[in-house]
Amino acid sequence: MNLDYIEAKVFDKCNPIAIGEYENCKFNNCDFSNADFSEFKFVNCEFNSCNLSLTKLNKAVLQGLKFKDCKMLGLLFEKCNPFGLELSFETCNLNHSSFYKLKLKKTTFKNCQLHEADFSECDLSNSVFSTCDLSNTKFENTILEKADLRGSFNFSIDPEINKIKKAKFSASEIKGLLDKYDIEIDN
Repeated sequence: MNLDYIEAKVFDKCNPIAIGEYENCKFNNCDFSNADFSEFKFVNCEFNSCNLSLTKLNKAVLQGLKFKDCKMLGLLFEKCNPFGLELSFETCNLNHSSFYKLKLKKTTFKNCQLHEADFSECDLSNSVFSTCDLSNTKFENTILEKADLRGSFNFSIDPEINKIKKAKFSASEIKGLLDKYDIEIDN
């Protein structure tokens, strides 16, 4: 398939966009909910205040993307092309999104809501979860070595089935590592 090539363009309040390769583009206040980005290519692009909920990402290339203030409910990131996958999120709502089996080393999640997200079998080495709400988020056979979860809350991570060596946690939220024992911890 021959994709159109669009470079360094700013898109404001747009919906939809043509299938293509977008490089160094900015998308501001766009509503891409339920869009089909299958086989699109996005390189070094920024999405600001966009709605990407339930967008299809089959074989989409996502390299060097920054998402800020975006609504991204129910995205299946594992459907993306894993080659060069690089993402960062700030103040995004990623509830019900899935990152199953992805290599997301050094990924930043800052001030994000990740209710019922799935990080099963994911490699999150050296990633940062800064002040994130991880309520009912699934960590199963996940690599969290050297990850920084300080300031994040509502997580439940079983150290026996996840790799957490040298990971950083806030003392106030350490109970999230002991949930499976059903014990009470006083402050």
